Order: sequence, then structure tokens, then C-alpha cells
Amino acid sequence: MPVFSYKCIDKSGKIVTGTKDADSERSLRDLLRQEGLYLQEAKKAADKGEGLRKEIEIPFLNSISVADIGLVTRQLATLIKASVPLTESLEAIADQLRDDKKRRKLGTIISQVKRSVNEGNSLAQSLNKHPKVFNEFYVSMVRSGEAAGNLDDVLFSLTDFLEKQQKIRNKIKGAMTYPIIMIFITIIIISILMTSVVPNVISIFEDTDQTLPWYTTMLIATSNFFASYWLEFFIAVALGIFGFKKWKKSKKGRWIWDGFLLKVPLVGELIRRISISRFSGTLGIMLSSGVPILKSLDIVRTVMGNMILREVVGEIEVAIKEGRSIGSVLDQSSEFPPLATHMIAIGEKSGQLEEMLENVALAYDNEVETTITQLTSILEPIMIVFMGAIVAFVVFSILMPIMQMNNLGL
Repeated sequence: MPVFSYKCIDKSGKIVTGTKDADSERSLRDLLRQEGLYLQEAKKAADKGEGLRKEIEIPFLNSISVADIGLVTRQLATLIKASVPLTESLEAIADQLRDDKKRRKLGTIISQVKRSVNEGNSLAQSLNKHPKVFNEFYVSMVRSGEAAGNLDDVLFSLTDFLEKQQKIRNKIKGAMTYPIIMIFITIIIISILMTSVVPNVISIFEDTDQTLPWYTTMLIATSNFFASYWLEFFIAVALGIFGFKKWKKSKKGRWIWDGFLLKVPLVGELIRRISISRFSGTLGIMLSSGVPILKSLDIVRTVMGNMILREVVGEIEVAIKEGRSIGSVLDQSSEFPPLATHMIAIGEKSGQLEEMLENVALAYDNEVETTITQLTSILEPIMIVFMGAIVAFVVFSILMPIMQMNNLGL
């Protein structure tokens, strides 16, 4: 749909300028007349669809994050709570986002959502046209809010949930930043030592008949290997990573890998607690918003990151259809901790399942933060010791033969 820049006169005779979407100049005139404005001049501007295609060409500069979606959701909830009409709320948010270079792509999408709402579609139907930005969980929440007439409350709840999920992601990223940096530095140091420093130093051993220690021999062999086959080595590593990712994407590979991760100390606990928090928080907010339980469970299963735990949610769906409770399935499964199982079972029996699920999510959010802190405190010294051990091995392997040569008077 084209965009027109216009100049109008309002009822008081004041000149008003702006931009608006319209199928034609005649449609623009009718839209403005409904607002009490009388069109004087109109000029067709660039199509916003063209702008979107240009934005997509630079994904790193125009990516849409969960934080951006949360911000838009909160703004929309605030405007609707203030009794601002939906289309005007969407227009105001779109105008604000288009002025922000980093969020311009999202602003264009919100404009398309507003246009769809103007055409008679519901907000949920309009959002559903952009599944890469607004997933099934988001759309279902909005749909339930529209049906119940409490869209603003649902949007506020949805915002809190998105912000909580983003907070957990940021903590995980922060915890992994240090180890990743340390690994990168370690690789650089090893590469420099093995390809430049070590060959120059060990050349002094070539003119002697001294028998070298096994660790020095191993260091020399490793250095020669990296110097001669460094390209082949990195190609092999790249192929190995590619093959591992492809295997992990397969159903069998994903099942084996996810099962392995759950058994890794601390890492498995972190994954399990994040998944339980996501399960409880997502299911609780959907049930409290009026989404049917089977629909809620189907959506929750898609947001579970671990295949093993996702299978448990699938078993819950079957149990509900058979008339059994969620707690009975969790009790039979060894994947959910007893605390979460008992809290959910009590919530079902007392008729307060939504509140209990929110309590479970809150409890495991706190445990996630504790586990991340523990994991960070353990990884930092491990990485330092690992780097120190490598450097110490190289230095020891070089100095010991030199000291032996000095003692022998060579």
C-alpha cells in the first residue's frame, strides 16, 4: 500500500501536514475527512514495503529482539489501557519505531499490522501474518485477550513474561561471555607458541645428541604438526563442527545430545531449571488468560528447548485427553523435580493451578540465577588454570632440556 504525504486544513482553518497509508488519493481524502481534515495537497511517497525489503538486506542492523517486542507490547498495553483506539495506538508506535534506525524494521511490521486491522482483521489475525516476529504463543495470548475483552491486561502479563525471559537470556549470555573470551585467547596463544615461538627455541636442540624428555618430544611433534598441517587441522575442525551440528539436528542426534546435556553436572541442572521455569511460566500465563489447556500445552511443548522434557509435555497432553491430571504424569516421570511436581499437583487439587504454576516459575527463576552464579564461579578458575597449565607445559618442556644441557656442560 502506498504512503502519501499530505497538507490539510482542519475545521479551525489551521494547516496540518503528515503522512498516511492509503490505497489512492481518493481513499486518503476519505480517511482524512473522517478525522475532520480537508485535503489540499497530496504526494505519493515511497512504499513502506520497499523500505522493509531494504531493511532485511542488513539483518544485523535491523534484527528484532525479544526486548524490542517486549517494549512494543508494553507501549501498546499502556495506550489501550488509556482508551486510545487500537489503530491509533499502532500508528503511534509505528511512527516512533520508524524514527529509530535500529528498530525501523519492527516499525514497518507494526504499520502492516495496523493496515491489516484497518481492513477488518483482528489484532491476533494481523499479528499471525508475521510468525517470525510474533510466535504462536504471542498470537494465542492476544487472541484470548481480544475474546475476553481484557487485551490490555493480557498484554501487560505478556510483557512481564517476555522481560523475564529476556533477563534469563542476558544472564546466560553474561555467564558464557568470559569462558568464550578465554577460549579464544587460549587458541591464539597456543597458535603463536606452536607456530612461531616453539620452533625457534627448540632449534637449539637439533645440534646436540641429548636425549630429550618425552614431554619435550611431544611438544616438538605437536609444534611440527601445527606448522605443517595448520590449514588441514582447521578445515578438519570446521568439518567436525558442521557434521556435529547436522547430526544434532536429526531426531536421534537431538535426543541423544539433549539426554547427555541433562546429565552434565551444573549444566544439566541449569537446562532443567530453565525448562521447568519456561514450562510453568508459559502454561500459567496462558491458562490465566483463558487459553484452553490442550492448546496451551501444545504451544508450551514447542517452546521447550530440550527434547527429553518436551516428550514429558507430550505425555501430559495425552493424559489430559484421558482424564488424568498433570501431576500424575510428572510424578511418573523422573525428569521433573519432586518440588515442582508436588506444587503443581496441589494447585490442581485446590483449583489454583494458574497461581501455583506462576509460583513454580518464580521459584525456578531464582534457582536459575543461583545456578548461573555457581557455574560462573566455577568456570572462571577452571579457564585460568587451563590456560596456565598449557603455558606452564610449554615453558617446562623447553627449560628442562636447557637446564640439563647446562648441567652437562654442553
